[in-house]
Amino acid sequence: MIEEKALAERLGLSGRTTVSGVLEGLDAMAAAQAARRLAGKPLIHVALDDQRMASLAEALAFFAADVEVIAFPAWDCLPYDRVSPAANIVARRLAALALIAVPTQQPRIVLTSVNAVLQRLPQSRVIAETTFSAAPGQYVDTEKLQLFLQQNGYSRTGTVVDAGDFAIRGGIIDIYPPGAEGPVRLDFFGDALETVRRFDPQSQRSTGTLRSLVLHPASEVLLTPQAIGRFRTSYAAAFGGLDINDPLYESVTNGRRYQGMEHWLPLFHEKLETIFDHVGEAAVSLDHSADEAVSARLEQIAEFHDARREALNQETFGAAPYKPLKPDALYLTQKEWSEFLADRSVLAFTPFETPDSASTPVLSMGGRQGRNFAAERVEARANVYEAVRGHANGLRAAGKRVVIATWSEGSAERLEGILRDHELAPLALANDWDEVLKRPKDIVSIVVLGLEAGFETGDLAMLSEQDILGDRLVRRGRKARKASDFISELSALAPGDLVVHVDHGLGRFEGLRTIEVQAAPHDCLFIMYAGNDRLFLPVENIELLSRYGSDEEGAQLDRLGGGAWQAKKAKLKERIREIAENLIKTAAARELKSGEILPPPEGLYDEFCARFPYEETEDQLAAIEATLEDLQKGRPMDRLICGDVGFGKTEVALRTAFVAAMNGKQVAVVVP
Repeated sequence: MIEEKALAERLGLSGRTTVSGVLEGLDAMAAAQAARRLAGKPLIHVALDDQRMASLAEALAFFAADVEVIAFPAWDCLPYDRVSPAANIVARRLAALALIAVPTQQPRIVLTSVNAVLQRLPQSRVIAETTFSAAPGQYVDTEKLQLFLQQNGYSRTGTVVDAGDFAIRGGIIDIYPPGAEGPVRLDFFGDALETVRRFDPQSQRSTGTLRSLVLHPASEVLLTPQAIGRFRTSYAAAFGGLDINDPLYESVTNGRRYQGMEHWLPLFHEKLETIFDHVGEAAVSLDHSADEAVSARLEQIAEFHDARREALNQETFGAAPYKPLKPDALYLTQKEWSEFLADRSVLAFTPFETPDSASTPVLSMGGRQGRNFAAERVEARANVYEAVRGHANGLRAAGKRVVIATWSEGSAERLEGILRDHELAPLALANDWDEVLKRPKDIVSIVVLGLEAGFETGDLAMLSEQDILGDRLVRRGRKARKASDFISELSALAPGDLVVHVDHGLGRFEGLRTIEVQAAPHDCLFIMYAGNDRLFLPVENIELLSRYGSDEEGAQLDRLGGGAWQAKKAKLKERIREIAENLIKTAAARELKSGEILPPPEGLYDEFCARFPYEETEDQLAAIEATLEDLQKGRPMDRLICGDVGFGKTEVALRTAFVAAMNGKQVAVVVP
């Protein structure tokens, strides 16, 4: 920990202080310690990116349950993009700003990223004033409520699913407020609001009642008459006049939302602020290399702006022109960034030990890299778990508390069992840091915390699962394919290829076309059918197509709206029904047969599984569990595991082979 008196002194002064020895995990401890010292003022921590932000949020939840953490993410789109940020991201941002505006004496950390901190925001006054409140028993003008929702970024839909949606059905209005745990249902009798209830959007069942409801905007762009008028004036000033042929100008002037309009945010507001304006007299802590990341981001913003400017003089191939605002209209400048930090107390974290200097004082967390058991993992005669036991015993003898961080509850339970088998004791699982600290210092605690590498301080040693078992690799989730000829990318198609649409049947792909939908350009796949019928399919719905697998010569195109394709589908469904009946008969016959029971050996099986480098996916875990159940049912197993290359089928097979071998069976693994 940082020396308390020195920390208090530095937090009371403006200027930069280097905090050395702050490794991953210790950064959460250091930030929490500073937040507790600020006495009612927030600490704003600037992480390098969204991944670092998420890791720090997890660590703060574990180490500092008493500290309020408000996450303020960046938009999930590029600077000067044609698309809007995701609705859930905008909802989290606006909910965070609403929370920041509420004062508290509780220690508070506003957790944000370099990309988010450099972007200008609506004024706190605008967010506070743009609200709609109601409570059961009050009379509510439903037309004014609907107007508020439309002007403040909510989207009217048939069914409420995502944050920012609303639906109206007679005397019932469903709304999903930004930042809320779920949607709410307003039940009216005439203009009288009878109840406000939370409900599950999947089952539509109520999950609780509310005494009142306060709605905040669902978008940083407001489409009130005042905002539209301000947009028209600002547009003319920024681009030298009005342009009725610009889809952005035409849509906003008519009160319609336009895809990507958030990138012209300054035109809608009288003045924009920064996150520093919202947090008030807050201290700042910075990830290691945050200043370098700020410079790189500002260079990237300038490059995107220059590219848009150059594109104005080039052929757009049907796409609407993009008139970019100057970078400093929506983003901070390097000078502003430096000036904001100069007026505040700044703690700059670094994992390295740094000597004190006259220009920049240094405080130390005293952290250093922990031990990695890579040598024991590759040495044939060594046992990594015995090495962990010996190292942990040595650390405890030196007076250190030993904690082992694992990736999941399953990993924690498995590692606990293995280390018990290797006689590391006393040993216990823990749910949070407070539980760890309440235990005697000689107890080795195993916790769930996504820590990539361990660390040591004067009285603490944190070992990570990755230190012990090696790099934990997480497979990126992929959308499951329904067939091997599923078309996932436009590059897989060439003009003239035959494709099958799930609803319309066989057609011929003719290329990509840009068409205008509600005055906005939209890329579509152009598909020709019999009788010169044409279908324009949005590129985001490409999963509705599959490649025609038969010989293309002589293939007969289907007709849009015709009955031939539906007849083919009906015939195929009948054939599938026959196959299903045969499969059911086969499964019923198998249930009557008996076989040997092959249980996984306790301890040895867990130790074997722990050596796999990849973190199991949910589907993989389900396949492993189902396979192990098959082995213990006492019936012959006949299971087929399907999955794409790299999804872990071999790992399932090896686990099954291990169980069979340990039960005295000879196992053959056949590969292509």
